[in-house]
Parts: sequence; structure tokens; C-alpha cells
Amino acid sequence: MRIVAGTYRGLALAALGKGDAGAHLRPTTDRVRESLFNVLAGGKFGDALTDARTLDLFAGTGALGLEALSRDGECATFVDDGRKAQNLIEQNIAICKAGSKCKLIRADATRLPRNPDAPYDLVFLDPPYAKAMGEKAIAAALTGNWLTARALVVWEDSAPITVPDALTLLDTRKYGDTKINFLEPK
Repeated sequence: MRIVAGTYRGLALAALGKGDAGAHLRPTTDRVRESLFNVLAGGKFGDALTDARTLDLFAGTGALGLEALSRDGECATFVDDGRKAQNLIEQNIAICKAGSKCKLIRADATRLPRNPDAPYDLVFLDPPYAKAMGEKAIAAALTGNWLTARALVVWEDSAPITVPDALTLLDTRKYGDTKINFLEPK
């Protein structure tokens, strides 16, 4: 796995190794990540990346948040409760030398506390597939004031998602078994 473009382009991220089957680590492939970020930079959603405050829920390796940061994002906050994932995120932040722009919250994304900082413009939601955990996490994010009024939510799953009443589905893209849904607050 590597950073596809931007300031950290070409940096190889920490090896997943055997991963953590219990935590369902399943990083977004370089190819899907590149396609996703081409959509985000392509103008359909405005300029979703420049100066974005990024929230990466179920962060896993942190690759999505770091890719956004590499492409002129302001900061990235990673949320994951898995020890293997937390270790990988810390390693990858160090590889990118991005510690001053990053924060790791060691918590279950479905039980986010109230946001103590400014809300986020770009939210990545990549829960374990087909377990309805994304719905719980986005509900917690909405309740806890984690999203700006103009936030773009990028929700990756293999199953159809249930869009919360507070959000509008803008688009869905398919990449093999992966569906990436783009949503915004109403």
C-alpha cells in the first residue's frame, strides 16, 4: 500500500502483515483509493480536499485520511478501537511525518463522544462490510457535532446502506464488490 498522490505521493505505508481478523482490517486498495480521490478532486463535489478537516472513522491503516492530508488537507483525525489498527495508523503518520496535523482517537466509531474540536468537512466511513456498523457510526457523528453543515461523507461498504434522515445520498460508485456512497447533510 502506498500514498497515491500529493505531498506524500509514493510513500509506502506500513505493511499490514497478517492484519487482525477480529478487527476486520480490510484496507481500501490503491486502485479504489486512486479512483475515489480522482472523484473527490474532479469537481463533482467542489473541491472536497483543499484545506479539508478530515475525519476517518474505522480508520484501519489511516490510508484514506493520510491520502486526503497529502492532497492539501488541513488535518486528519483517525478513529479506531483495534490495537493493530492503532499501531498501523501511528506508523503511517510517522512515515508521512504528519504528526503535527494528525490525531488518533482510540475509540469505537459507533460510540463517538461529543466532538471537542471544530467539526469536519470530509468524513470517511469504512466500517466492516455488511454489518450495519456504518449506520451507528454516522448517527453518533451527527449527534456529536462531528460534521460541518457542508460536510461530504464518503461511505464505503459492500451492502446497500441505510441513509440517515439528516443526510442526502448524492452518488454511488461501484468498484468490484465495493460501493462508495457520497452523502451530504440536508
